[in-house]
Amino acid sequence: MPLADHLRELRNRLAKAMLAIVVVTVVAAFYYNDIINFFTKPVLDSVGCPSTFAELAKMPKGQQCAQITINGLLAPFTLALKVSLMAGVAIASPVWLYQLWAFVAPGLHRHEKKYAYAFVGTGVPLFFAGGLFAYKVLPTTAKVLIGFTPKDVNNLLPLDDLLDLVTRMVLVFGLSFELPLLLVMLNLTGILTGRRMLGWWRAMIMGITVFAAIATPSTDPLTMLALAVPIWVLYFGAVVFSLVNDRRKRLREAEGPADDEASDLDLTPEDIGEVESVSSRRGLPEQSSTDRVNGYDDVT
Repeated sequence: MPLADHLRELRNRLAKAMLAIVVVTVVAAFYYNDIINFFTKPVLDSVGCPSTFAELAKMPKGQQCAQITINGLLAPFTLALKVSLMAGVAIASPVWLYQLWAFVAPGLHRHEKKYAYAFVGTGVPLFFAGGLFAYKVLPTTAKVLIGFTPKDVNNLLPLDDLLDLVTRMVLVFGLSFELPLLLVMLNLTGILTGRRMLGWWRAMIMGITVFAAIATPSTDPLTMLALAVPIWVLYFGAVVFSLVNDRRKRLREAEGPADDEASDLDLTPEDIGEVESVSSRRGLPEQSSTDRVNGYDDVT
């Protein structure tokens, strides 16, 4: 396609993606209270302050709690807009991801499309698994963090800060679960071997542990291990897959090409001997005589 047609198609794809995000954002605006409750419920169930004096009296002595607050006149509106837009981008992701794929796919070869399907089909469940894992770990993280509150001091937790914390945890856990998939894709493309990945296991365990300690907002080892252990398991799973794939490649190369595959060409140059110079060549067979007619011979 000419460049103008490519730009026109890109414009149409972007317009469809933005339209889907806007429509879902408008619909999500009517349910933004439910969306906020969904994200904040695990934290409030674990560290939220009781709403009545009777419930407050039942709390164990010395236990800290947090109260959700919103500061500012425009804060509720900006918070509703932020939550609705976040929900619009997340819920409309199948539409804009399809538009992106429809724009890129025609320029890919068949094996590249196969890799792309495998990457998306495996990466999306891994990301959601990491996000769900973070959602389940949040109550424990909140209890540890709220425990640092000084005695007889009220903890007022801004709602926007809480949503930022939840979003950060979900993204960090979701993206960290993509590490094994990246290693597998590097192995499939021949960039990284399984033996080399296995040789890195000590450094990888240390690096994953340090990453988990930095990524998790709490300082307790339980939350850190909750993120590190699943990534360890996924990493060694990627190593096993890579070793098996390398062995399969070696066996296939030893068997030679399949019936429907072309064999490799031997492009090694061969010695053809001494080449006779032009001046030493004899006349052509069809040239019966060397006499010239009007100054030209038969070849001319």
